[in-house]
Amino acid sequence: MSINNNNQEAAKTREQFKKENNPQPAKVRRRRIRVRILPIWLRIIIVAALIFLSLIAGAAVGYGVIGNGEAKDIFKKSTWTHIVDLIEKE
Repeated sequence: MSINNNNQEAAKTREQFKKENNPQPAKVRRRRIRVRILPIWLRIIIVAALIFLSLIAGAAVGYGVIGNGEAKDIFKKSTWTHIVDLIEKE
């Protein structure tokens, strides 16, 4: 039992030694709160709008530049019915 008593005394002295050498209390870790500049729902709307704009730009380039048509014609319904008729040609 004397060995256990010595270990307990040694442990107490280590704790005392730590307190003496480090008089400041341990720093409390603060959890950093993340502030979002754009909420998630706004990000989803922005991504959807960018996808829509890229589809329009792609159609304008494809029909206007590559297809030798006018880019503003992609907004006409007759253009799209003509494209669908070409695709579904039987």
